[in-house]
Amino acid sequence: MQMDTVETFSLEENIWQGLTLSKTAAGQIRHLMEQNASMQGLRLGVKPSGCAGFGYVLDVVTDSAQGELVYERDGARLYVPLTAMPFIDGTEVDYVQEGLNHVFKFNNPKAQHACGCGESFGL
Repeated sequence: MQMDTVETFSLEENIWQGLTLSKTAAGQIRHLMEQNASMQGLRLGVKPSGCAGFGYVLDVVTDSAQGELVYERDGARLYVPLTAMPFIDGTEVDYVQEGLNHVFKFNNPKAQHACGCGESFGL
């Protein structure tokens, strides 16, 4: 019987590529921060969701937590829990207009497929 080996790694000791914020995403985060004086930035996480497996979650940060990485551009801050990094490392966060709506878009190089509506992704 052949046994597959399972590799493990440390979230704290791993070297991450990081996330990047587009100019428009940074501008929108700064705008939100200006509207709410207690807001320190946005938190980007992932959760099991949708037909493709995972969904992105954005939350307002009023108090940073331990075990988070912070990515900053032009005063805008994006907080990312270490537990989300294996799923979104290398992602570019953008803010775009789609029809009448403005939305954050995630250009994730790890995503191998997405659902038809674009709400979830799979690795």
